[in-house]
Amino acid sequence: MGCSTIMLNGNTDCYQPAEQKCRLNRGLLEVCNEFNQAVGIRTKNLWILKDKDVLQQMAKKILYRPWTLIKCNVVCSNHPCKSKVSLWIYKDDYYICYMITRTLQADISRLLKGFPAVCILGPRQVGKTTLAKTLADTFKKKALYLDLENPLDKRRLTDAFTFLTDNADRCIILDEIQVMPHLFAVLRSVIDANRRNGKFILLGSASPELVKGVSESLAGRIAYRELTPLNVLELPHNIDKRKHWLRGGFPPSLLNRSEAMATEWMNGFTRSYIERDLSVLFGVEFTASITAKLLSMLAHTHGQVWNAEMISRSIGITAPTVNRYIDYLQGAYLIHRLQPFHINTKKRLVKAPKIYIRDSGMLHAISSINKMNALKGHPLVGNSWEGYVVEQVLQAMPAGLQLYYYRTQAGAECDMVIARGVNAIASIEVKLSNAPVISKGNYQSIADLKTNKNFVIVPDIESYKTASGILICNFIDFMHNHLPKLK
Repeated sequence: MGCSTIMLNGNTDCYQPAEQKCRLNRGLLEVCNEFNQAVGIRTKNLWILKDKDVLQQMAKKILYRPWTLIKCNVVCSNHPCKSKVSLWIYKDDYYICYMITRTLQADISRLLKGFPAVCILGPRQVGKTTLAKTLADTFKKKALYLDLENPLDKRRLTDAFTFLTDNADRCIILDEIQVMPHLFAVLRSVIDANRRNGKFILLGSASPELVKGVSESLAGRIAYRELTPLNVLELPHNIDKRKHWLRGGFPPSLLNRSEAMATEWMNGFTRSYIERDLSVLFGVEFTASITAKLLSMLAHTHGQVWNAEMISRSIGITAPTVNRYIDYLQGAYLIHRLQPFHINTKKRLVKAPKIYIRDSGMLHAISSINKMNALKGHPLVGNSWEGYVVEQVLQAMPAGLQLYYYRTQAGAECDMVIARGVNAIASIEVKLSNAPVISKGNYQSIADLKTNKNFVIVPDIESYKTASGILICNFIDFMHNHLPKLK
């Protein structure tokens, strides 16, 4: 197995003899002392360094030692994200990989102390397994990991109740739980037989409500969280928002050094969902040609008000069939329905949702856009930027808030409304231009919503307020300084 594959997946275990680990620790200690960079040891195999550049020197220094495959974790204290770094050495080459700490990690750790089971949901390849194994490394007793798409692991669960109760003292990670939906009923019995918090981490790539055969909700025994592709607030220092916007947040695409390989990965990922994954996830047959046409239509109408009748005529199927496909695409965390905000008013409101392809990299792959210059010259660019901002806000929004859009038949329109219950607390318009013109419809929506906090989000300029009190705000400033303060 090549080391580049290990870096890409981030999930491969590395087994080392005890004497090899000792030699690794001694070797690293010698190297750190020689370069005078070590400032402390957090765990047996985790080092705190002053400067990430020393990794290059360390790698070259220990490159010629007689080890075949080594993984050591290093934290660079001057790295902006305080990221964990993996140094892989394989034969005559070495690789350095930054391990990005996900924002959700602390929340999952907290939930494991309060619930017997925690379920992490999200699309495939988003990093659920990596996150679960990272959490498992913090447990006193080694966790048990089972991949339910692996026939050997599935065989171990032939008598699931006995197997799970025999391992009741360990945290058990069940990956791709939707493959064996009947396990939800078994888990209820296992949890009730010996209730202990942090007993199970379930990983799923499909919404349990849509998975055929799920009859047990585990209500009161489980907490659910969604792991999204990398948010703009989680980016390493060497990746800016433009690259993030172009490639999307899936780590294998975003972090790939080769633009061509990033495009190839995303094309293959999208094709896999179209041809196989949706049927596997939900246990329902999907026609690949219909799914491909529907995704293409969704790309063309990205960010527009949903019209199932128009889409169904274009594809040649019925509107109920289109809506069924949309339900499953949303259940696979690939699209998002942004609902309209309804207020008690006599105005005629648009009541259909807007549909967005959630990951901008997938949107661009479907639209055959693989370079920033091509994106800037594409008719989709404005809607793509709007969808990108909507998704980032949706991912990072404080708990207890909801996201909507607002539009009336008379022309009042607002791209995003942040609300708490029935009360709108902020209106947000998204503009691609750094010299935005605020429309009459936007002013009217602010008057209708009666929001005190009103924003126009643009890509890059210094933030400033207009005479009417609207804050023209660059995207990064809004995400870091304004969104967290909305209550």
